[in-house]
Amino acid sequence: MIKKPLTYISLFSSAGIGCYGFKLEQFYCVATVEILEKRLNIQRHNEKCVYESAYISDDITTDIAKNKIRKELTKWNIKEKGNELDALIATPPCQGMSVANHKKGNELNRNSLVIESILLTKEIKPRFFIFENVRAFLTTQCTDTDGKDKTIKEAIELNLAGEYHINYQVLNFKDYGNPSSRTRTLVIGTRKDLKEITPFNISPGLIKEKTLFETIGHLEPLKTMGQISETDIYHSFKNYAPKMQSWVSDIKEGQSAFDNKDHNKIPHKVDTGVIIYNTNKNGDKYKRQYWNKVAPCIHTRNDILSSQNTVHPTDDRVFSIREVMLMMSIPNSFKWTEKQIEELNKLTLEQKKLFLKKEEMNIRHCLGEDNFGVLLSGRAFRSNLFFVPLKMISTSIPNAKLVA
Repeated sequence: MIKKPLTYISLFSSAGIGCYGFKLEQFYCVATVEILEKRLNIQRHNEKCVYESAYISDDITTDIAKNKIRKELTKWNIKEKGNELDALIATPPCQGMSVANHKKGNELNRNSLVIESILLTKEIKPRFFIFENVRAFLTTQCTDTDGKDKTIKEAIELNLAGEYHINYQVLNFKDYGNPSSRTRTLVIGTRKDLKEITPFNISPGLIKEKTLFETIGHLEPLKTMGQISETDIYHSFKNYAPKMQSWVSDIKEGQSAFDNKDHNKIPHKVDTGVIIYNTNKNGDKYKRQYWNKVAPCIHTRNDILSSQNTVHPTDDRVFSIREVMLMMSIPNSFKWTEKQIEELNKLTLEQKKLFLKKEEMNIRHCLGEDNFGVLLSGRAFRSNLFFVPLKMISTSIPNAKLVA
């Protein structure tokens, strides 16, 4: 006899990185919503969904998108007695909430996308729901279903607390098994009719943090700009303006290029013969990381020296794609393209360069956007943080494994 498979829906799913963790835990994706088709294609490469129609490239605010979700629920006979959806995952856009975003403007409508997640939770009534976002998530203003502006936490409480036990936590996932520092808000709700199960039963337990060396120290050094590892196409030295190499070549772990004593090596530009020095707003640009500390938080612009905490501890470069994947607990089996890694590694050097020129920026944005999102209005993203709590969630759901 086959027990009921675990099922979930993912809203604002981006490349489906976090959802891949659910797949590894034998969850079945009923529907995934991401407005950018190129991100959905990455989900297809990883065979996230059983049905092609489950990949929904639409704006979640529209009836078109919602009706497509409802059709997929019907296909799985969800909402029949004893066959409820197990989990609904939502990570609505965070750009207006993030402290890393310096160009915030009016973000109220974008922040109100969380209401779409709340409304679908109320309609579908999954056994669990998981909302994940940046630290400021709960205190951020949104426009609720009644048309009134209130904090997101107030909106969640007013709409869902009647049917769900809800636990709100601000956690740094480096303390729970993630190899990099990632302070996030995690909201877990469990339906009140589930016997002896509450959000506190499935909260993550503390795990000793890993150092950056423990996470990526086994990878080969990359000393030459443009170098690509022969055994891993995703481990490469990304090119940048050669004049910038001297800015980071002399700095030690924990130092920034702004600490250089030689003024010619301080980040700058030359305008009509005049040197104009860059500003260091956050104090972590052009900063070399420490081997013996936990890896830094990964940002969307993890491809440039001038972003936050991107410089390798010893090499004069930003972290490679593979290093960032390891720092974010993404397994090597995750596919960014339809080709297997073995096939990519057999390409000629020129073919590898062409592949990276075409694919690298999309991959890096997918890796970093869950923290600080490169988002246009109504466009969605998805975090990969659920590698941490999903094992506890799966062991808490009745019939949590497919067994014969």
